[in-house]
Amino acid sequence: QVVTTYCPASNEPIASVRQASLEDYEETVKKAKEAWKVWADIPAPKRGEIVRQIGDALRQKIKVLGSLVSLEMGKIFVEGVGEVQEYVDICDYAVGLSRMIGGPILPSERPGHALIEQWNPVGLVGIITAFNFPVAVYGWNSAIAMICGNACLWKGAPTTSLISVAVTKIIAKVLEDNKVPGAICSLVCGGADIGTAMARDERMDLLSFTGSTKVGKQVALMVQERFGRSLLELGGNNAIIVFEDADLNLVIPSALFAAVGTAGQRCTTARRLFLHESVHDEVVEKLAKAYAQVRIGDPWDSDTLYGPLHTKEAVKMFLDAVEQAKQQGGSVVYGGKVINRPGNYVEPTIVTGLPHNAPIVHTETFAPILYVLKFKEEEEVFAWNNEVKQGLSSSIFTKDLGRIFRWLGPKGSDCGIVNVNIPTSGAEIGGAFGGEKHTGGGRESGSDSWKLYMRRSTCTINYSKDLPLAQGIKFQ
Repeated sequence: QVVTTYCPASNEPIASVRQASLEDYEETVKKAKEAWKVWADIPAPKRGEIVRQIGDALRQKIKVLGSLVSLEMGKIFVEGVGEVQEYVDICDYAVGLSRMIGGPILPSERPGHALIEQWNPVGLVGIITAFNFPVAVYGWNSAIAMICGNACLWKGAPTTSLISVAVTKIIAKVLEDNKVPGAICSLVCGGADIGTAMARDERMDLLSFTGSTKVGKQVALMVQERFGRSLLELGGNNAIIVFEDADLNLVIPSALFAAVGTAGQRCTTARRLFLHESVHDEVVEKLAKAYAQVRIGDPWDSDTLYGPLHTKEAVKMFLDAVEQAKQQGGSVVYGGKVINRPGNYVEPTIVTGLPHNAPIVHTETFAPILYVLKFKEEEEVFAWNNEVKQGLSSSIFTKDLGRIFRWLGPKGSDCGIVNVNIPTSGAEIGGAFGGEKHTGGGRESGSDSWKLYMRRSTCTINYSKDLPLAQGIKFQ
């Protein structure tokens, strides 16, 4: 089967990419498993050095890769370059991590005994990524998985196949220049049939899936059926909360970037904006003026701030959501229409007047629609933040120190990303990235996310001539 990829800015075809058959998949898995035997024997710091070289190779081609992201995915050029930079950054991070991963030596209650934690690679990590971050999410997974000693098998989105091929070729050259198999980082282009095969394949020691909650649930069930291990990064219905003491000079650009950036197609995009009743009208007025100044154009033009949606289907979903919002009592105060130009362009949209629990407000629409909602009290708005099924990102704007720590505490936000006075999107690689509830519970990138790519063994070593038992048990 051959899939044609299209430029979202024009809907003109870019290239045709042959998709893998199940026979191709089978051959690729076998080669990846063989390559793992070589990779696992290489000391972790040496693996880190090779990952560093991968980062350097990406750095050398950062602008051309960023342009390809703009051409095929549709995000603006600076975001395309920024996404490749994120992969470079995680490679740099992984280099240091390669000299630090490991477990503790624990005190044993038995004399002459040592208790240690040993961490080993899981083996083969399957990585299924989405169209909206066709480079960075693979980078988060592969760089960390590689320094942990794993081989990787990547299936990118069919609509961003060129990006997947380009990145894989860069990685393969670095691996082969270091006299190790390129199959350590394998690629299979394909659709749902390949994804299903990966989910059901017991040779996938870990399956990392980024995508919708609906498909993620299917993947999780298939992996769990074989008692496999999965890492899920799914949907988000993220909220910004603005209190009466907020600095509006921070609020307006933050809400604009979080709601409009990547044309509303980030999993961390702000979809709900809760405004205290005392600042509601002022913020809506200022935000609408800011929306009117957003420069719309071809994503590869350096002046453009806002590009197209990824597909024609996304445009239809946008229009359906706007119509539902109107039917449920909402008022469109900005945008709401398709832009009359080639490609998949829609107006960034602000909707007011809906109740916090309106069905459309609780629905994640992957488009630039921001639902603005009014609140009175801290307790109610914290509850409204948490009442949606997803739990990815959240942010409040306030100067109240007590409120900040209540927000961070057990009765505050239930999300995996909990921000203060910054947008919901734009996470750094040093922290663990992921969310709770229907977002899937997985963590990628920084902090101790590396542990998900390894298996842990507790090892007790007796170096004495006696055999004392734990808990003081006598067995004589």
